[in-house]
Amino acid sequence: MSQPVFLRELRLTLALALPIIVGQVSQMLMGLTDSVMIGRTGTVPLAASAFGGNVFSVFYVLGIGLMLPVSVLVSRARGASRPEECGEYLRHGIALALAFGAAETLVLLALGLKLAWFSQPAEVLAIVNPFYSLIGISITPVLLYLAMRQYAEAMGRPWVPMFIMLGGVGLNAFLNWVLIYGHLGVPALGLTGAGISTLSSRTLGTLVLLGWIHLDPTLRRALPGRWFARLDGARLREMLHLGLPASGMLLFESGAFAGAAIMMGWLGAVPLASHQIAISCAATTFMFLLGLSAAAGMRVSAALGAGEAARLRPIGFSALGLGVLLAGTFMLLYLAMGRRVAGWFVTDAAVIALATQLLVVTALFQVFDGGQVIGAAILRGLSDVRVPAVITFIAYWVIAIPGGYLLGIRGPFGALGIWSALAAGLAFAAIFLGLRFARLTHRSP
Repeated sequence: MSQPVFLRELRLTLALALPIIVGQVSQMLMGLTDSVMIGRTGTVPLAASAFGGNVFSVFYVLGIGLMLPVSVLVSRARGASRPEECGEYLRHGIALALAFGAAETLVLLALGLKLAWFSQPAEVLAIVNPFYSLIGISITPVLLYLAMRQYAEAMGRPWVPMFIMLGGVGLNAFLNWVLIYGHLGVPALGLTGAGISTLSSRTLGTLVLLGWIHLDPTLRRALPGRWFARLDGARLREMLHLGLPASGMLLFESGAFAGAAIMMGWLGAVPLASHQIAISCAATTFMFLLGLSAAAGMRVSAALGAGEAARLRPIGFSALGLGVLLAGTFMLLYLAMGRRVAGWFVTDAAVIALATQLLVVTALFQVFDGGQVIGAAILRGLSDVRVPAVITFIAYWVIAIPGGYLLGIRGPFGALGIWSALAAGLAFAAIFLGLRFARLTHRSP
């Protein structure tokens, strides 16, 4: 693998990744904006948003996994010069989004009646349900947006979805200002206002994206001729063959972080609020790495569809190298500015002090988090999902969650113990997913 090939593939990946990264970061900024603006109303509302958001995130990532085959399979069909298949994968992805979104909404709302099962502080449970129910209802528009955005990105049209998402962040912030604090003659709704803002912004963004896909000439040419034709069972099985293990992988990771949040709640409102600050920051910088991974995965899939096996390793390893460099930059940022960043969220001295410590751990696992998400994406581009699912299960449910319980709940380390175990799980996943890609793309001389 010569350096010019490596650098050429890196430039092409970056060209696709940049608008995807901005879109991913914008999506995360919506949640970050909620945390910052809710945090100004008090520690308990912030802790409640952390709890409700983490329960929702488990269902959200299941849906993300089911939508990921849209980008993989559209990229592969486009690489193989089969444009008619691209629109069919979008149509089937939208069908999956509608069906799965409806089912998840019902489960989320039913679970909202039993949130006491999670043994959270009484003051948190007293206020969380309206916010939780509102963001739960937003799951269907979110999944529809994901399916359409991944179609546009795989078709080489990533910029407009990025701008739509940026517009959604601005709308969410404005509605938060109106509804959380009570401006323009509207009563102050606090945490419930944040839920209304999130649902409204997500729904409008989905409708705008749908309209643009039907207007853009490049995307419109590949759209299905008959949207309501009978679904192809073989195509659905193909998508589920990729999507279900991908959902499992994401569930193992997000479930581990949700489990960590629940354990934080066992320690009290201050640790839970501190966890929300740290996880909001970590998830925001993670979006840069997630956007890079999405671009790398689509390019691996397109190269595979075009029969260009020699490009697989340059695409994959150049993305991994850039991911490590980017994650190292975030690590230095958190080490240098952790206390200042924590102070942006709350004024509670105890929450700021603990969040600062957690951000040190966040800094240390940034590199591993980047390695595991890029490794999983480039393997998914090869349609390799079953072994990676086993790797992530071991990382999060054999190492991270049991380790967090032993160190943080049963042991003396508290919140720091829980986060250190998460870091260990991420390190395991990053190492073994990278080795898996190296093995699958190795060519004998």
